[in-house]
Amino acid sequence: MTHTKIALVTGANKGIGLEIARRLAQSGVAVLMGARDMRRGRDAASALAGAGLDVEAIGIDLNDETTIAAAAENIAARYGRLDILVNNAGIVDAADGPPSAAPIAAARRLMETNFIGTLAVTQAMLPLLRRSRAGRIVNLATTLGSLAINGDPTSPYYEARLIGYNASKAALNMLTVQLAAELRGTSIAVNSVAPGYVRTDLTAHNGFMTPEEGARLPVEYALLGDDAVSGRFVEPAGNAPW
Repeated sequence: MTHTKIALVTGANKGIGLEIARRLAQSGVAVLMGARDMRRGRDAASALAGAGLDVEAIGIDLNDETTIAAAAENIAARYGRLDILVNNAGIVDAADGPPSAAPIAAARRLMETNFIGTLAVTQAMLPLLRRSRAGRIVNLATTLGSLAINGDPTSPYYEARLIGYNASKAALNMLTVQLAAELRGTSIAVNSVAPGYVRTDLTAHNGFMTPEEGARLPVEYALLGDDAVSGRFVEPAGNAPW
């Protein structure tokens, strides 16, 4: 008998995270939907469970390490392992801007959540992922986190000077690179996946893609088989430059 895969998706109560949770559950994965606000988390999980999907909400706040530790203990006690970690939760800050003008408080908040918070979740879940036959970590990245693209005057993203957000996602890419190297020779694959420009609350509903479309690539990498690649930075068009 094959065991159902267990997944944790952070920030899963709305946007891309909600669609990632839905698609994973539709693929037969038992999904723990991480949410900072448990009321919203339960509402989102109830909607998916009502469609017959194996999901439930779990409290996890990237800026509160006690919630991260509690979530890890909960998963360990109930399942003994974790097969898939999708680090989806992240923020933007309306005050963010170019390096000369972005408020330090905004840059610090972005780094604390998007990078430090994701690092904290990853460290807490790694012992559980090591117990999986084939662990998968998907870090939700963005083309804006590419140093090459930020420095390319011909890129359509060249003028998107958001030092806090872009730097936090570049740091997330460093986590992918270093963790993939550290885990070489294990059954855990780690990749940065840029879903594309998706219409969500995060983008003030600007963008070219629906959340359903944006969930496609992260789910594909969450479900990579035994020949999984690791240490990649990918976007819908293919490999993205670091």
